[in-house]
Amino acid sequence: MKAFSIDFLEEIPKYIQITRHIKNLIELGEIKDEEKLPPIRKLSDFLSVNNDTIVSAYKKLEQEGYAVQKIGSGSYAKQKDTNRRLRREYTETFKRIRNENSSKYIDFAGETSCNVVFPMENFKEVINEVIDRDGVNALVNQETLGYIGLRRSISKYFWKDKSRAEDILIVSGAQQGIDIVSKSIINVNDNVIVEKPTYNGALFVFKWRGANIFEVNMENDGINLEAFEKIVKKNSIKCFYTMSYFQNPTGMSYSYAKKIEILKLAEKYDFYIIEDDYLSELIFDEKVKYQSFKSLDENDRVVYIKSFSKIFLPGIRLGYMIVPKKIEEAVESSKVNTDISTSSLMQRALDLYIIKGYWRDYIQNLKITYNKRYKVMEDTIKDILKDKVSFNSPGGGFNFYLKIDKSISIESDKLFYKCKQKKVFISPGVLFYRNSEDGAKFFRIGYSQTEETKIKQGIEIINKILE
Repeated sequence: MKAFSIDFLEEIPKYIQITRHIKNLIELGEIKDEEKLPPIRKLSDFLSVNNDTIVSAYKKLEQEGYAVQKIGSGSYAKQKDTNRRLRREYTETFKRIRNENSSKYIDFAGETSCNVVFPMENFKEVINEVIDRDGVNALVNQETLGYIGLRRSISKYFWKDKSRAEDILIVSGAQQGIDIVSKSIINVNDNVIVEKPTYNGALFVFKWRGANIFEVNMENDGINLEAFEKIVKKNSIKCFYTMSYFQNPTGMSYSYAKKIEILKLAEKYDFYIIEDDYLSELIFDEKVKYQSFKSLDENDRVVYIKSFSKIFLPGIRLGYMIVPKKIEEAVESSKVNTDISTSSLMQRALDLYIIKGYWRDYIQNLKITYNKRYKVMEDTIKDILKDKVSFNSPGGGFNFYLKIDKSISIESDKLFYKCKQKKVFISPGVLFYRNSEDGAKFFRIGYSQTEETKIKQGIEIINKILE
């Protein structure tokens, strides 16, 4: 029983903490598949909690697929270590790449802009100018909501002053933004809707908050509206998390019509929309028009989150949020409790970078480089993979999401391992679904870290494996 010991935290319900602890023991293999969990009374006595707390924890484990109740016998662990092991190996693979000569690999899994595109001289110039201008203040000054100069520049250059600088909050990337707003509005057993599939970092945050997660299938122009409306009619929904442009992993973007309808539903059924504006700068197809949920929001229902890390430099860890007035105070308090302040020097440098026009020039050059790679990858998939996969061209972003033809028996996790042996790295679809089986026939490949000659070489390797 020693493994079940928990140091309880006051702010989180005990049954949630027990659930998480037992899930962790199962995932680490300390509780084996089909091993009987301790009887309710025995575990409640050991942890000094009432029986109902253990009952609630075991029910939560069942709901999340980590336990099975056998009538008259008790609850038994359900091992889900295959997907857990894959996720761990996927993460460790990229940690290893960073410390080795990346030229040995073909990286179709990276999701940030490549170093060769970034004009380092311009950034060095603005950093030096900021230090000369602001001196030690550039390093030690902390503004909880973010450097006011950067907030004003975001308002002026990105929003044409339609969103006030005072309403903009600087964060350390989109992941922190999702975490902050979740802490502000989501409580245990609140209902959240996500796209299926979706960004696994967001799924992790919502699970950690103890939310009930509803999934709605993605289509070519956004989620299935009929299924979405059925959920919001029957359940009290707290928020809907969406990636409005080049959704991760499908690459799909929302149509204007679906955005308008979802905004209407948000007002009618009283829920917030968390809009993660992923890669909208990289629109290559003129059919894809940029209009964010936030820009169309007339009822103050949208939490807008934008990261600079994917499109700019991952190392600067900067992004921003614009939140509805009703939850502004709660979000600001959550930010203060999370990390107080984001790097002052990087905020000031990015502000000057935008003011000098370097940002605009950088994005234009980035689009030229990636548009070429996009076309090469699209043509190569069509030419080489042909009948082995199906896909929809996203019209921009970093990635293509491919479905393995039903005539081919291999699944995406096995494809990941086989590609890895050939030093080609892909993202298996199982990473993007709550139920890993749903992603068994999908995989994502991207071109942000791979030049054109290597794109063809890598797809040829994938083709041989699929054969």
